[in-house]
Amino acid sequence: MAIWMALAGLAFAVMGGLIKFAARDLHPFEVAFLRCFFGLLWMAPWLLRHGPRALRTRKLPLYTARAAFGLVGMLAGFYALRFIALADATALSFTAPLFATVGAALVLHETVRRRRWTATVLGFIGVLIILRPGVTAVEPAALWTLLAAATTAANMLIVKRLTDTEPTEAVVTWMVVMMTPMTLVAALPFWEWPSPTQIGIAAAIGLCGTLGHLAVTRGFAAGEASLVMSFEYLRMPFAAAIGWAAFGEVPTVWTFLGAAVIAGSAAYIAHREATLARAARRRAASAQHDQSEPD
Repeated sequence: MAIWMALAGLAFAVMGGLIKFAARDLHPFEVAFLRCFFGLLWMAPWLLRHGPRALRTRKLPLYTARAAFGLVGMLAGFYALRFIALADATALSFTAPLFATVGAALVLHETVRRRRWTATVLGFIGVLIILRPGVTAVEPAALWTLLAAATTAANMLIVKRLTDTEPTEAVVTWMVVMMTPMTLVAALPFWEWPSPTQIGIAAAIGLCGTLGHLAVTRGFAAGEASLVMSFEYLRMPFAAAIGWAAFGEVPTVWTFLGAAVIAGSAAYIAHREATLARAARRRAASAQHDQSEPD
Protein backbone atom coordinates (compact mmCIF):
# COMPACT_ATOMS: atom_id res chain seq x y z
CA MET A 1 0.00 0.00 0.00
CA ALA A 2 2.82 2.42 0.88
CA ILE A 3 4.53 1.59 -2.42
CA TRP A 4 1.31 2.29 -4.35
CA MET A 5 0.94 5.70 -2.72
CA ALA A 6 4.61 6.59 -3.25
CA LEU A 7 4.25 5.73 -6.93
CA ALA A 8 1.07 7.80 -7.09
CA GLY A 9 2.81 10.78 -5.49
CA LEU A 10 5.67 10.61 -7.99
CA ALA A 11 3.30 10.16 -10.95
CA PHE A 12 1.11 13.10 -9.97
CA ALA A 13 4.11 15.34 -9.28
CA VAL A 14 5.58 14.56 -12.71
CA MET A 15 2.16 15.10 -14.28
CA GLY A 16 1.89 18.51 -12.59
CA GLY A 17 5.25 19.55 -14.02
CA LEU A 18 4.26 18.39 -17.52
CA ILE A 19 0.92 20.22 -17.29
CA LYS A 20 2.68 23.40 -16.25
CA PHE A 21 5.06 23.04 -19.19
CA ALA A 22 2.31 22.25 -21.72
CA ALA A 23 0.10 25.11 -20.52
CA ARG A 24 2.77 27.63 -21.54
CA ASP A 25 1.71 27.20 -25.17
CA LEU A 26 -1.71 25.52 -25.07
CA HIS A 27 -4.79 26.64 -23.16
CA PRO A 28 -5.12 24.65 -19.91
CA PHE A 29 -8.58 23.44 -20.91
CA GLU A 30 -7.11 21.90 -24.07
CA VAL A 31 -4.38 20.29 -21.97
CA ALA A 32 -7.12 18.85 -19.74
CA PHE A 33 -8.87 17.30 -22.75
CA LEU A 34 -5.62 15.85 -24.08
CA ARG A 35 -4.88 14.39 -20.65
CA CYS A 36 -8.27 12.62 -20.64
CA PHE A 37 -8.00 11.56 -24.29
CA PHE A 38 -4.60 9.95 -23.84
CA GLY A 39 -5.68 8.54 -20.49
CA LEU A 40 -8.48 6.77 -22.35
CA LEU A 41 -6.00 5.47 -24.92
CA TRP A 42 -3.75 4.10 -22.18
CA MET A 43 -6.72 2.23 -20.68
CA ALA A 44 -7.90 0.96 -24.10
CA PRO A 45 -5.84 -2.30 -24.00
CA TRP A 46 -7.49 -3.27 -20.70
CA LEU A 47 -10.92 -2.40 -22.10
CA LEU A 48 -10.32 -4.37 -25.31
CA ARG A 49 -9.04 -7.37 -23.36
CA HIS A 50 -12.03 -7.54 -21.03
CA GLY A 51 -14.69 -6.18 -23.38
CA PRO A 52 -17.62 -3.85 -22.66
CA ARG A 53 -18.82 -6.23 -19.95
CA ALA A 54 -15.98 -4.95 -17.77
CA LEU A 55 -17.79 -1.61 -17.53
CA ARG A 56 -21.13 -3.04 -16.50
CA THR A 57 -22.10 -1.44 -13.24
CA ARG A 58 -25.01 -0.57 -11.00
CA LYS A 59 -23.10 2.45 -9.70
CA LEU A 60 -23.55 4.71 -12.74
CA PRO A 61 -24.90 7.64 -10.65
CA LEU A 62 -21.76 7.52 -8.50
CA TYR A 63 -19.53 7.41 -11.58
CA THR A 64 -21.42 10.36 -13.04
CA ALA A 65 -21.05 12.37 -9.85
CA ARG A 66 -17.34 11.58 -9.78
CA ALA A 67 -16.95 12.73 -13.39
CA ALA A 68 -18.78 16.00 -12.68
CA PHE A 69 -16.63 16.79 -9.66
CA GLY A 70 -13.56 15.64 -11.57
CA LEU A 71 -14.35 17.98 -14.47
CA VAL A 72 -14.55 21.05 -12.24
CA GLY A 73 -11.44 20.05 -10.31
CA MET A 74 -9.39 19.24 -13.39
CA LEU A 75 -10.23 22.48 -15.21
CA ALA A 76 -9.58 24.57 -12.09
CA GLY A 77 -6.37 22.75 -11.21
CA PHE A 78 -4.93 22.79 -14.73
CA TYR A 79 -5.72 26.49 -15.12
CA ALA A 80 -4.08 27.29 -11.78
CA LEU A 81 -0.87 25.41 -12.63
CA ARG A 82 -0.24 27.84 -15.44
CA PHE A 83 0.26 30.66 -12.93
CA ILE A 84 1.22 29.18 -9.56
CA ALA A 85 4.39 27.48 -8.34
CA LEU A 86 4.20 23.69 -8.39
CA ALA A 87 5.08 23.35 -4.70
CA ASP A 88 2.45 25.93 -3.70
CA ALA A 89 -0.21 24.16 -5.76
CA THR A 90 0.73 20.83 -4.18
CA ALA A 91 0.66 22.24 -0.65
CA LEU A 92 -2.77 23.79 -1.18
CA SER A 93 -4.09 20.55 -2.66
CA PHE A 94 -3.50 18.91 0.74
CA THR A 95 -6.60 20.76 1.98
CA ALA A 96 -8.83 18.13 0.32
CA PRO A 97 -9.38 16.18 3.60
CA LEU A 98 -10.27 19.44 5.35
CA PHE A 99 -12.94 20.15 2.76
CA ALA A 100 -14.11 16.54 3.13
CA THR A 101 -14.69 17.12 6.84
CA VAL A 102 -16.67 20.30 6.17
CA GLY A 103 -18.69 18.54 3.48
CA ALA A 104 -19.42 15.57 5.73
CA ALA A 105 -20.86 17.93 8.34
CA LEU A 106 -22.76 20.35 6.10
CA VAL A 107 -23.87 18.09 3.25
CA LEU A 108 -23.97 14.57 4.68
CA HIS A 109 -24.98 15.82 8.15
CA GLU A 110 -22.42 13.63 9.87
CA THR A 111 -21.49 14.37 13.46
CA VAL A 112 -18.12 16.14 13.54
CA ARG A 113 -16.91 16.72 17.06
CA ARG A 114 -14.65 19.32 18.58
CA ARG A 115 -11.29 17.69 17.95
CA ARG A 116 -11.88 17.25 14.23
CA TRP A 117 -13.26 20.79 13.91
CA THR A 118 -10.16 22.08 15.70
CA ALA A 119 -7.87 20.18 13.33
CA THR A 120 -9.85 21.50 10.35
CA VAL A 121 -9.51 25.11 11.52
CA LEU A 122 -5.78 24.63 12.10
CA GLY A 123 -5.47 23.22 8.60
CA PHE A 124 -7.05 26.28 7.06
CA ILE A 125 -4.68 28.41 9.15
CA GLY A 126 -1.97 26.56 7.23
CA VAL A 127 -3.56 27.91 4.03
CA LEU A 128 -3.28 31.44 5.43
CA ILE A 129 0.39 30.79 6.25
CA ILE A 130 1.04 29.93 2.61
CA LEU A 131 -1.04 32.74 1.10
CA ARG A 132 -0.26 35.39 3.77
CA PRO A 133 -3.17 37.68 2.82
CA GLY A 134 -2.47 41.29 3.77
CA VAL A 135 1.27 40.68 3.51
CA THR A 136 1.34 39.64 -0.14
CA ALA A 137 -1.35 39.73 -2.79
CA VAL A 138 -3.36 36.52 -2.98
CA GLU A 139 -3.03 35.07 -6.46
CA PRO A 140 -6.33 34.10 -8.09
CA ALA A 141 -4.62 30.87 -9.15
CA ALA A 142 -4.38 29.90 -5.48
CA LEU A 143 -8.16 30.15 -5.17
CA TRP A 144 -8.58 27.95 -8.25
CA THR A 145 -6.28 25.42 -6.58
CA LEU A 146 -8.45 25.43 -3.46
CA LEU A 147 -11.53 24.85 -5.63
CA ALA A 148 -9.76 21.86 -7.19
CA ALA A 149 -8.98 20.56 -3.68
CA ALA A 150 -12.63 20.88 -2.67
CA THR A 151 -13.77 18.79 -5.63
CA THR A 152 -10.99 16.29 -4.90
CA ALA A 153 -12.51 15.86 -1.45
CA ALA A 154 -15.80 14.82 -3.01
CA ASN A 155 -13.95 12.49 -5.37
CA MET A 156 -12.09 10.79 -2.53
CA LEU A 157 -15.34 9.91 -0.80
CA ILE A 158 -16.82 8.57 -4.02
CA VAL A 159 -13.73 6.52 -4.92
CA LYS A 160 -13.67 4.91 -1.49
CA ARG A 161 -17.32 3.94 -1.95
CA LEU A 162 -16.71 2.58 -5.46
CA THR A 163 -13.68 0.48 -4.55
CA ASP A 164 -15.83 -1.50 -2.11
CA THR A 165 -17.43 -3.29 -5.08
CA GLU A 166 -15.87 -2.06 -8.35
CA PRO A 167 -12.60 -3.21 -10.02
CA THR A 168 -9.77 -0.68 -9.89
CA GLU A 169 -9.43 -0.54 -13.67
CA ALA A 170 -13.15 0.09 -14.10
CA VAL A 171 -13.04 3.03 -11.67
CA VAL A 172 -10.22 4.67 -13.64
CA THR A 173 -11.64 3.81 -17.07
CA TRP A 174 -15.10 5.16 -16.31
CA MET A 175 -13.50 8.45 -15.25
CA VAL A 176 -11.76 9.05 -18.59
CA VAL A 177 -14.68 7.65 -20.61
CA MET A 178 -16.98 10.27 -19.11
CA MET A 179 -14.56 13.15 -18.79
CA THR A 180 -13.05 13.00 -22.29
CA PRO A 181 -16.17 14.41 -24.03
CA MET A 182 -16.78 16.80 -21.12
CA THR A 183 -13.31 18.34 -21.36
CA LEU A 184 -13.55 18.46 -25.17
CA VAL A 185 -16.59 20.75 -24.89
CA ALA A 186 -14.64 23.01 -22.51
CA ALA A 187 -11.55 23.01 -24.78
CA LEU A 188 -13.22 23.72 -28.14
CA PRO A 189 -13.48 27.55 -27.70
CA PHE A 190 -9.71 27.69 -27.11
CA TRP A 191 -8.60 24.98 -29.54
CA GLU A 192 -5.38 25.11 -31.52
CA TRP A 193 -3.76 22.10 -33.08
CA PRO A 194 -0.86 20.83 -30.95
CA SER A 195 2.57 20.19 -32.43
CA PRO A 196 4.10 16.68 -32.41
CA THR A 197 6.14 17.64 -29.34
CA GLN A 198 3.03 18.86 -27.54
CA ILE A 199 1.23 15.64 -28.45
CA GLY A 200 4.11 13.67 -26.94
CA ILE A 201 3.93 15.72 -23.74
CA ALA A 202 0.15 15.23 -23.62
CA ALA A 203 0.62 11.46 -24.01
CA ALA A 204 3.05 11.51 -21.06
CA ILE A 205 0.53 13.53 -19.01
CA GLY A 206 -2.15 10.95 -19.77
CA LEU A 207 0.18 8.10 -18.81
CA CYS A 208 1.20 9.74 -15.51
CA GLY A 209 -2.41 10.53 -14.66
CA THR A 210 -3.55 6.99 -15.44
CA LEU A 211 -0.74 5.41 -13.44
CA GLY A 212 -1.36 7.81 -10.56
CA HIS A 213 -5.09 7.08 -10.37
CA LEU A 214 -4.51 3.34 -10.67
CA ALA A 215 -1.99 3.49 -7.84
CA VAL A 216 -4.25 5.60 -5.61
CA THR A 217 -7.24 3.36 -6.25
CA ARG A 218 -5.18 0.27 -5.43
CA GLY A 219 -3.86 2.00 -2.34
CA PHE A 220 -7.37 2.73 -1.08
CA ALA A 221 -8.40 -0.85 -1.84
CA ALA A 222 -5.41 -2.22 0.10
CA GLY A 223 -5.66 -0.23 3.33
CA GLU A 224 -7.62 2.06 5.57
CA ALA A 225 -8.15 5.60 4.34
CA SER A 226 -6.28 7.11 7.31
CA LEU A 227 -3.13 5.12 6.57
CA VAL A 228 -3.42 5.63 2.82
CA MET A 229 -3.79 9.41 3.19
CA SER A 230 -0.66 9.64 5.34
CA PHE A 231 1.40 8.74 2.27
CA GLU A 232 -0.36 11.36 0.15
CA TYR A 233 2.09 13.97 1.38
CA LEU A 234 5.03 12.36 -0.41
CA ARG A 235 3.95 14.50 -3.35
CA MET A 236 5.36 17.61 -1.67
CA PRO A 237 9.10 16.83 -1.92
CA PHE A 238 8.59 15.40 -5.42
CA ALA A 239 6.78 18.56 -6.54
CA ALA A 240 9.33 20.89 -4.91
CA ALA A 241 12.20 19.06 -6.64
CA ILE A 242 10.50 19.12 -10.04
CA GLY A 243 9.51 22.79 -9.68
CA TRP A 244 13.09 23.74 -8.81
CA ALA A 245 14.74 21.59 -11.51
CA ALA A 246 12.35 22.37 -14.38
CA PHE A 247 11.12 25.90 -13.67
CA GLY A 248 13.62 27.41 -11.24
CA GLU A 249 10.92 27.71 -8.56
CA VAL A 250 12.33 27.93 -5.04
CA PRO A 251 9.62 27.27 -2.44
CA THR A 252 9.56 29.71 0.47
CA VAL A 253 9.74 28.67 4.08
CA TRP A 254 6.08 29.74 4.34
CA THR A 255 5.12 27.13 1.77
CA PHE A 256 6.78 24.32 3.70
CA LEU A 257 5.49 25.58 7.06
CA GLY A 258 1.93 25.91 5.77
CA ALA A 259 2.13 22.52 4.07
CA ALA A 260 3.28 20.93 7.34
CA VAL A 261 0.35 22.48 9.24
CA ILE A 262 -2.16 21.39 6.58
CA ALA A 263 -0.69 17.87 6.31
CA GLY A 264 -0.59 17.43 10.08
CA SER A 265 -4.20 18.53 10.44
CA ALA A 266 -5.37 16.33 7.59
CA ALA A 267 -3.46 13.33 8.95
CA TYR A 268 -5.04 13.80 12.38
CA ILE A 269 -8.51 14.02 10.83
CA ALA A 270 -7.94 10.80 8.88
CA HIS A 271 -6.61 9.07 12.01
CA ARG A 272 -9.56 10.26 14.10
CA GLU A 273 -12.10 9.14 11.50
CA ALA A 274 -10.47 5.71 11.30
CA THR A 275 -10.51 5.40 15.11
CA LEU A 276 -14.20 6.25 15.26
CA ALA A 277 -14.98 3.85 12.40
CA ARG A 278 -13.17 0.99 14.16
CA ALA A 279 -15.03 1.73 17.40
CA ALA A 280 -18.36 1.72 15.54
CA ARG A 281 -17.53 -1.64 13.93
CA ARG A 282 -16.63 -3.12 17.31
CA ARG A 283 -19.92 -1.90 18.80
CA ALA A 284 -21.86 -3.32 15.88
CA ALA A 285 -20.07 -6.66 16.13
CA SER A 286 -20.66 -6.78 19.89
CA ALA A 287 -24.35 -6.00 19.45
CA GLN A 288 -24.68 -8.72 16.80
CA HIS A 289 -22.90 -11.20 19.06
CA ASP A 290 -25.21 -10.37 21.97
CA GLN A 291 -28.28 -10.86 19.79
CA SER A 292 -27.03 -14.25 18.57
CA GLU A 293 -26.52 -15.64 22.09
CA PRO A 294 -29.38 -17.84 23.35
CA ASP A 295 -31.44 -16.62 26.30
